[in-house]
Amino acid sequence: MHYFEGLSFFMTLGLVLIVAFILNVFQKSTYYLSLLFSLVMVYFVFIKTPDQLIALLGFVLVGYILMQLTSKLKERKKTMPIMVLLAGLPLIVVKLLPVFKVNGFGFLGISYMTFKLVQIIIEMYDGLIEKPISVLDYTHFLLFFPALSSGPIDRSRRFMDDWHKQRSRGEYLELAGTGIFRLVLGLFYKLVLSGMVFQHMNGPMGKDVTYLIGYMYLYTAYLFFDFAGYSLMAVGASNILGVETPMNFNFPFISIDIKDFWNRWHITLSTWLRDFVFSRVVMRFMRKKVFKKRLTTAMVAYMINMTFMGFWHGVTLDYIIYGVYHGVLMASFEWYQKKSKFYKKNKNKTWYKITSWLITMHLVMLGFLIFSGKPLLWISKLISMQ
Repeated sequence: MHYFEGLSFFMTLGLVLIVAFILNVFQKSTYYLSLLFSLVMVYFVFIKTPDQLIALLGFVLVGYILMQLTSKLKERKKTMPIMVLLAGLPLIVVKLLPVFKVNGFGFLGISYMTFKLVQIIIEMYDGLIEKPISVLDYTHFLLFFPALSSGPIDRSRRFMDDWHKQRSRGEYLELAGTGIFRLVLGLFYKLVLSGMVFQHMNGPMGKDVTYLIGYMYLYTAYLFFDFAGYSLMAVGASNILGVETPMNFNFPFISIDIKDFWNRWHITLSTWLRDFVFSRVVMRFMRKKVFKKRLTTAMVAYMINMTFMGFWHGVTLDYIIYGVYHGVLMASFEWYQKKSKFYKKNKNKTWYKITSWLITMHLVMLGFLIFSGKPLLWISKLISMQ
């Protein structure tokens, strides 16, 4: 069984959501139902890969210990980098081991769970989380089944608030109705539209550059329908349970510039990076007076932020180039926004918005082409044919 794949999962999910709907209509908590099903799903998804199951349980246990240690050390701010590094160490090892052609101890969802754990630790040091999360709330947050494998990346305080929020029957019915719509739309995106695009995308690799251009458009469509479809199903299932898991996409293909795009695409990842990487790099640089100009500080912070994003996806050349590429785009646009008189004069004009949208979309799609790894395969194939 896999998350949001296969008849067995969807039949089980349907039964759980029907029970959750009935409980919520009668204003009974579905907290323990959700927690139980999350644990059951972990068992059925990982039972055929016991090494992954052991790694996942070990991660959860070690993470809980780190959280307890953080509660004792949070007044000593200099210990925060050590605790964050320890929380991220399993992910770092998992990402690096394939470079040395060694099988790691990774498991499905480790990238997303790591960001959740790091968020808890940092916010404990920041004073936003005053005491350790209970073992049930912590386990539920990390293993919450709709978002375990591929997000969205929720925040612990928001997640806990949802479970303790008292909704009227009318408020829940409105949320559940939205959830059903999102679940059905996500199914259509992932099972129908992404499948149709995938069939056209995987033809024989051509020698001409026009092949890469066509693949770029198809891969963009496939990636969106596949990933947005999964995210919609995850959010929809959460809504029926009574949880307002944040949306991951907000019409990204109407973005008029690269910053606008990252405010609309994989939103929970981009906001996590903004809050826990970009803003902290900026504050540290400014406090240490590393650069004289704020613009330089912001541009370097964007490069670090997006390069980090590339490494988070994986330590392979295509992912690293993808991260650096978006770092260059974000840093360049930051300079353009602040320094260009042409931009300031024309940014609100219709012709400029249309032109900016067209350029932005092709820059974004070029990034997705890099992300796919296809250009490197295409180049290596051409070289081998010489």
